[in-house]
Amino acid sequence: MKKYTALLCLLLAPAVFLAAKDPDRESYRSPYSVKFSFDEKDLIGDLMKGTRSNWKDYASVPHAEWYNPNNRTRWGYWGPAATHFNPPSGLASKSPDWSRERIIATGLRYVGYSYQHHHVPDWEPPADWPVSKDQTTPVGKGLDCSNYTAFVYNLALGIKPTGDVRKQSELTEVPGPGPNRTLPVRRIELPKTYEDFEKTLLTGDLLFINNSSGNISHVVLWVGKIGRSPDGVPLILDSTGTGSVDANQTAIPDGIYLRPFTPRTWYFRQASHILRIIPDGVKPASR
Repeated sequence: MKKYTALLCLLLAPAVFLAAKDPDRESYRSPYSVKFSFDEKDLIGDLMKGTRSNWKDYASVPHAEWYNPNNRTRWGYWGPAATHFNPPSGLASKSPDWSRERIIATGLRYVGYSYQHHHVPDWEPPADWPVSKDQTTPVGKGLDCSNYTAFVYNLALGIKPTGDVRKQSELTEVPGPGPNRTLPVRRIELPKTYEDFEKTLLTGDLLFINNSSGNISHVVLWVGKIGRSPDGVPLILDSTGTGSVDANQTAIPDGIYLRPFTPRTWYFRQASHILRIIPDGVKPASR
């Protein structure tokens, strides 16, 4: 059994540059961890050193074109779109639990990245590039909530949901694994009680959250049984702004972090529904 804290340097490697620029991010120490049931090389070896390890290959255009001034108007602050990855080698022989844990292990590699309206995490627009009017944090590398969940599923399994949070919440099927295939998406209604969330949701499920107007505005990855918290609270993994605190009552920075799912958080109070992309058997359906 490999514990997330043992993987810390590997999983956080892409975020070192960001942390060095942000004192709050650099000093924050999360009380939360993840304990995987698979060896890290088996789970994400290809992300650490292999076919999926080069972040410059993650966009649909070559890295040399990322900051071409001719794309300023075309892309705006979103930057280049993500490429659609092929399924990882051997996916057809892997168990659903492996796929679910790979989702979280992939997502943890971006812990420390900030909240940004981007399609790929390492897009870092120049100072003269357009900026979203809704951007409340310094511009840098990062993802917003639904582009984060879309990117993680894509990089991990070659399953590519839309990055639009409202459209993502309405999916009945999703492209992948790999191009020219589709996979059905199962909608699951909310459990009746807080305690039932742990019984109903599975690792890697998407939990959608409403805003104060009752409209879908956020999505998180459910960590599930592999999460570890000092007070036993279930964990989610998402990209969001500031405002949440951890078990030590320490403010969690904006961006991608493990966060607690408690009865007091908006994750529970304003939850809408769940989408399950990873079925009992990961068998892609033909178009």
